[in-house]
Amino acid sequence: MKARIWPALLAIYVVWGSTYLAIRFVVEEMPPFLSAGTRFLVSGAILVAWQRLRGSPAPSRREWGAATIIGLFLLLGGNGGLVWAEKIIPSGIASLFIGATPLWMALLDTFRPGGIRLNWLTWAGVLIGFSGIALLANPWANGLDGLHLDPWGVIVLLLAALSWSAGSLYSRKAHLPDSPLMGTGMEMLAGSAGLFMFGSLVGEWGQLELSTITSRSLLGLLYLITFGSLVGFVSYTWLLR
Repeated sequence: MKARIWPALLAIYVVWGSTYLAIRFVVEEMPPFLSAGTRFLVSGAILVAWQRLRGSPAPSRREWGAATIIGLFLLLGGNGGLVWAEKIIPSGIASLFIGATPLWMALLDTFRPGGIRLNWLTWAGVLIGFSGIALLANPWANGLDGLHLDPWGVIVLLLAALSWSAGSLYSRKAHLPDSPLMGTGMEMLAGSAGLFMFGSLVGEWGQLELSTITSRSLLGLLYLITFGSLVGFVSYTWLLR
């Protein structure tokens, strides 16, 4: 188990760190929610089909319900908010705001029934962490070294981190298939459905111009499907278990 944990952690630290730049390349020419929906539709279909071919049983309705809740929190609220925000916030800065995720998880866990209560030292760490985020947002000045951050982008990033935290905590006790890969694939499919529906509601299909999509955006999307989803997200959901 330890031999698997360290490569999974390394995949999150290194691979996911690179996906912020890949997302930036993708949203240069593609609508954010539709591109994210495509990413998770492809990767989720691959995982579910692979597990079914290997003999994993068909998921129950209860398992689909749990996977849908997790997928909507993680991928529509969490990743969808990040992808949208990266159109107006630099990718490196966006990654720092998403760093609020463990702070939100600590707060949510301490207030939920049966959660782990924070001691004074952890409370101090959470307060210092949010103070750092407030300093990064810099709402009292005209910008940090000439960098002006769109306030809506900052708000959406913080809400995305909150949504990701809620989905992560829920997944710990959720009724999912025994196969982690099957459960992850189901979450991806459910999240992609939510992303496509939301993208349709905000009129992204009218913004999609296939002829203007550059090779850089396509390569970024391919990178997100393979490394961001099939390596990074799979490692994350496995570690949550």
